[in-house]
Amino acid sequence: MPIELLFIIILVSLVVSLLFALIYRNKEKKDKGFVYAYYRLSYRRRMIRALWNIPIVVLLLIGISVWGEFNFNETLLITVFFFVLLIVEFLYNYLKWKKHEKQDR
Repeated sequence: MPIELLFIIILVSLVVSLLFALIYRNKEKKDKGFVYAYYRLSYRRRMIRALWNIPIVVLLLIGISVWGEFNFNETLLITVFFFVLLIVEFLYNYLKWKKHEKQDR
């Protein structure tokens, strides 16, 4: 994949993410029921969604290690990177949930 195409994909993803964050910033968040849009979820539901992503990430990483043309060190680096991202996302949403829960009391 050319580096220019990768740059464009990342840029578009960031712009769309920022746009949705701005659109749903002051809207009421849902804590029950199905919500497709991540930005409409409460922090508690975002934390739960992060937990649900763990098996999906594990399956994707197994696929990368089996079918990807990476050596052991590259596969290990990719695995550690994605697990650190999952842990950071989970902890961030947990802390924000507890902070908002304390403010609502």
